[in-house]
Amino acid sequence: MARPVNPNAQYTIKLHVTNGYSYASTQPPYLDPKTGKKKYRYLHWGAVDENRKFIPGTRYYQASPEERARLIFPADWDMSEAEKLKEHSKAGMPSLSDGYQNRLYGDIWLLEQVALKTGIREDLEAVFNGNQEIVDDILTLAMFPYLTKFNFSRVARWQKTTKSPSSKELGSVAITRLTQSITEQHRMALLKLRAARVEKEELCAVDSTSRSAYGSSLSDIRWGKNRERLPLAQTTEVVVYSLSSHMPVYYRTFPGNMPDSRMLSVIFADLEHAGFKDLVLITDRGFETLDNLEKYILRGQSMIMCTKTSQKIVLNAIRGLGEFGARPEEMEVDPEERIYYRQFDINYEIKVAEDSVKKADRMKLNLFFDPVRRSLELMDLDIALKFQKESLAKFMEYKDIPCDVKTVKRDHSYHKVTFDSASKTIKSFALDEKKVAKARNLSGFFSIMTHGVDFDSQKTLLTYNLRDEQEKYFQQKKDQMMGNRQRNWSEEGKTGRLFILFVGLVLSSWMRHIWKSTRLKDLFKSSLDILDEMRSIRFIEHSNQTMITPFVGAQLDILPSFIKWNAPYL
Repeated sequence: MARPVNPNAQYTIKLHVTNGYSYASTQPPYLDPKTGKKKYRYLHWGAVDENRKFIPGTRYYQASPEERARLIFPADWDMSEAEKLKEHSKAGMPSLSDGYQNRLYGDIWLLEQVALKTGIREDLEAVFNGNQEIVDDILTLAMFPYLTKFNFSRVARWQKTTKSPSSKELGSVAITRLTQSITEQHRMALLKLRAARVEKEELCAVDSTSRSAYGSSLSDIRWGKNRERLPLAQTTEVVVYSLSSHMPVYYRTFPGNMPDSRMLSVIFADLEHAGFKDLVLITDRGFETLDNLEKYILRGQSMIMCTKTSQKIVLNAIRGLGEFGARPEEMEVDPEERIYYRQFDINYEIKVAEDSVKKADRMKLNLFFDPVRRSLELMDLDIALKFQKESLAKFMEYKDIPCDVKTVKRDHSYHKVTFDSASKTIKSFALDEKKVAKARNLSGFFSIMTHGVDFDSQKTLLTYNLRDEQEKYFQQKKDQMMGNRQRNWSEEGKTGRLFILFVGLVLSSWMRHIWKSTRLKDLFKSSLDILDEMRSIRFIEHSNQTMITPFVGAQLDILPSFIKWNAPYL
């Protein structure tokens, strides 16, 4: 007779010793996909010291309360560390009895509705296998800086007066454990789910920003020049922001010294792996190189890219316009934008093999001319030439004083300067006529290249100008979301904090879009004012009963713009 199967066997914790380390492990069964046979694997829930004391690990921390409750530990083990995870002080204001709590809730309630509307809560639950505890913790940390403009050190204190999504106290240890448990796999899983929510041919702006860091041990911050001129290292972070759905859809961090033009291959690989398809990418001149242009063509990627006027294709188009007075005769005027424009069809081919080429798909150069801008640039050029000539003349007066060759060449770029190699003094200088002529010829022009889209010049410029929304996003990230500094010292913590910041920016971007695109913009100065108006609504708990205080005044004007709902307590 076969031995009866113990239904609790896969939840029974046993000691597993490997490589000199002891772990608390279970051995759940699984079917080998190749042989179809049942096998067993070790799942480590934490470490066990020489005194049989259980130290919870990442798997135990990430498990839901129900999953932890099913685990059967040996009776003689010390479980004091595991019990600490359950010892969460009750958040709430001083009350008349232990069962009574009265906390602020209105702003949290509204952001929770936004989390449902944007699908970010649903996606987080899928990423963390339905673990509501972790999802609530992440949403709490994502909302906190947006609502308070404080860093994470004050979360636990804030929870005492505010009903947050998380029911446990998020102290420094809990936050560190959470952020260090979030991995690159979680990031890509979330991006895949967000990609499924992106519509076909959605306009997406691609740009980067730098962030200073307090820590000194992170790999990505060892190089790069701080744009804020602070004595802090920095990292570079790229975001793809949807101009159609008005929220970020992708993010990645890079070393602080990496130029934008070198990031495109990695971004393409990430977007493809995450399942983003048929996006129209909009980039500035930082991403513009001939190599990147050919990458767009080879991938068949639709794009709108601002290009440098010194680029060969653009330079030839400008030279083809010939000499002109107030404006080139062959360009048309846009009355609304008050600039001149012309579109050129570009036939571009890339050799991919000995007998095959890849042709560009509807590649067009959109050339624009601004006469006001031209006059200002020509004046600036004349001023620069005058100052450079006077400065070099003074150098010539003091022939015995050596100078920094690189600095002189950089600061006097429109002149050819010769130096005495031994004494480092200036021997002579002359105006670089060719360089000056080129600067005069290009003044007032700017250009935008398109590929894979059927836009005329006016629509191209209008679409490119939508990138201003992404610039507001970066301002929001560094100001409202308190993301101007990285306050972490470990690679794991950095990954987790960026993940949480991304979630928070999904919520805040949608909030800003609703405020900006509805009549709420006439009622409130900013999206933060909307949250301030909602904050006074309270969540009251007494014994087994709960209630939300009534919505009144301007609070009733806010709700229709965000959700369709029916609340019996109004």
